[in-house]
Amino acid sequence: MAHAQVILKEHIKGLGAEADVVKVKRGFARNFLVPQGKAYDATPGNLRHLNRLKAVRAEREAKELQEAEKVAAKLKKLKLKLTLQTGQGGKAFGSITTIDIARAIAESAKIELDRHQIELDKPIKSTGAFEVPVKLHAEVSCVVKLNVSAAEGAESPESEEADAD
Repeated sequence: MAHAQVILKEHIKGLGAEADVVKVKRGFARNFLVPQGKAYDATPGNLRHLNRLKAVRAEREAKELQEAEKVAAKLKKLKLKLTLQTGQGGKAFGSITTIDIARAIAESAKIELDRHQIELDKPIKSTGAFEVPVKLHAEVSCVVKLNVSAAEGAESPESEEADAD
């Protein structure tokens, strides 16, 4: 198979970041990367301009790191309260997932997170206090405090006994 070397102009998921010299299939470079303006051919003349691209990359990465640290500071102060539908005996109907947590963060703190950034081992199916880790950047992570309570309409076993008397 024919391969070509290209210099990436921007971050491409699964391939690399700007200023990376990567080896790709020639057709991918010729038909997609170069016409879309996402890469240059790795010619000797273009390789000389690599330092400028590396400076742009370093600036972008520093900006992303700074933004992630700001978001982490906001999330550390945040205390979320979510409700879980429960039935007789405290058995949970459904669970609280990463999607629910991301929505709660968006509503209360106006911070948009991808659900994949929230590192929840398994869905929460009980009430109580939880600490949920969130990975914002390769170097920045934080913990969000989450309090899960039973929904108001759910009856607990104690209230059923009081109704029977």
